[in-house]
Amino acid sequence: MTVQTLPGREAPANLSDYARERETFRIEVPERFNPVVDIVERWADEEPDALALLSLDGAGEIVAEQTTSELARDAQRFARLLQAQGIGAGDPVFIMLPRVPAWYAAFLGAVRIGAVPMPGPNLLTSKDIAYRLGQADAVAAVTDAAGVAKVDAIDAPPDSLRVKLAWTPGAPTPEGWIDADGDAPEQDLVAAPTHRDDPLLIYFTSGTVSHPKMVLHTQEYGLAHVTTARFWHDLRAGDCHWTVTDTGWAKAAWGGLFGQWHERATVVQVQLGKPDADTILGILSRHRITSFCAPPTLYRALVQADLRAHDLSVLRHCTSAGEPLNPEVIKVWSEGTGGLTVHDGYGQTETSLLVANYRAVPVRPGSMGLPVPGWTVDVVDEDGRPAPDGEVGNIAVQVEGTTRPVGLFREYHRNPDATASRFRAGWYLTGDKGVRDEDGYLWFEGRDDDVITSSAYRIGPFEVESALVEHPAVVEAAVVGKPDPDRTEIVTAFVVLAERFTPGDALARDLQDHVKTTTAPYKYPREIHFVEDLPKTVSGKIRRVALRARLRAEG
Repeated sequence: MTVQTLPGREAPANLSDYARERETFRIEVPERFNPVVDIVERWADEEPDALALLSLDGAGEIVAEQTTSELARDAQRFARLLQAQGIGAGDPVFIMLPRVPAWYAAFLGAVRIGAVPMPGPNLLTSKDIAYRLGQADAVAAVTDAAGVAKVDAIDAPPDSLRVKLAWTPGAPTPEGWIDADGDAPEQDLVAAPTHRDDPLLIYFTSGTVSHPKMVLHTQEYGLAHVTTARFWHDLRAGDCHWTVTDTGWAKAAWGGLFGQWHERATVVQVQLGKPDADTILGILSRHRITSFCAPPTLYRALVQADLRAHDLSVLRHCTSAGEPLNPEVIKVWSEGTGGLTVHDGYGQTETSLLVANYRAVPVRPGSMGLPVPGWTVDVVDEDGRPAPDGEVGNIAVQVEGTTRPVGLFREYHRNPDATASRFRAGWYLTGDKGVRDEDGYLWFEGRDDDVITSSAYRIGPFEVESALVEHPAVVEAAVVGKPDPDRTEIVTAFVVLAERFTPGDALARDLQDHVKTTTAPYKYPREIHFVEDLPKTVSGKIRRVALRARLRAEG
């Protein structure tokens, strides 16, 4: 395989180098390509004793340290176990396991034989699981004891489901299930099992505005996150990288799979329960994490802790994605960690990383950053023409002719209408709104359905939320539009307060005044609701659609 870039693994030193990287970087995927064979097993052949995966429990204690050769061996064992059950290329395999070594064995084992893993978040209900199994005609399910109970509770499992593998260490294998840790019969594995255009995996969208859709990625997606790891996570050989994520989210592919291993970095996974700031900061210090990626909700919690009480001197690079990170949080994190900047990034389940802030270029707090080398990303109008600087438009990826960036999904599986709706005039429309400034930086405004129209003004919720979070009373905020007969909509905020503050009219007025002085006065929230928490998807994104529904129900 050929990945053309500047010599060495160091990030470009300045903006001119970023521009050159944009011109020269290419990912060339071999015709026969399988990321387990061509990344994991190749690394194992070259450096069999290199540490590939560090698994920790919720307190940060080591559960397992797996070298490249051990990781490859575990994947091959599971691949043979699947083969023995008649599972092969193209077969959908539902996998719902916590952050344990078994998840990697199952996922990599399925990929190794060309089967198509369908990762599921561990919070899924029986109804959620039944929906996913049925939509994909899954032939197998792999899960733990909690998942076994959910699968067995499904009233009418799909006829396609014929193999069930249970990971239940220290306990008997449930009736009707096969031991996922069992020995596999010795049998050959195909040396080059897949074509670069064969299916690799199916992720389900987070379902913020509709039923989850099946996002189908091909084998080349295994190389797409080289840019994520190299340019955004700033990884070099020997680094130790931790992305905080559930195994069922697409973020697991962003920060805990092939991109990091291609760059020869160790991946860290932690069986976190409810995130605790001191536990997380202690893990960063104790296990000498060099690169850390977490969702905005977690950074907002971390900056409430005493950051200076932890030795973070080894931590070199910090990143965040999922939703834009508020500039005030970035500022507090930097002050508390001795100057570490959180580099925001943007992408989707349907893509790899699209836009990011890099060590190579000046970070503009609140901006998504600049397009990733290998992608042409812009803000366009409804006709696919680039929007003027400063004007809200559609964030879009150029897909002219037959050229598709490596990492763009093939389709919404079995949903051609939904697929077609995202492509227009040579662009893939992300469904998000943004603004491009005069220097090419992109700024997130919100989902199509999130942008508020009030008295002919179009108001992105993120700017108002960021202004609210700058106030010391506010931990989190979500802003939506509430229908109004005079203004079309009014800006309405839902606010989670810091512990020492008490909700009330006086505080609401103070927050409104603060927003008026922080951003354009017409954007201030005319209603403020104080809440204990905000509704979120399983991937941690705020469900503004649920907040709008609440307002409608309240009249």
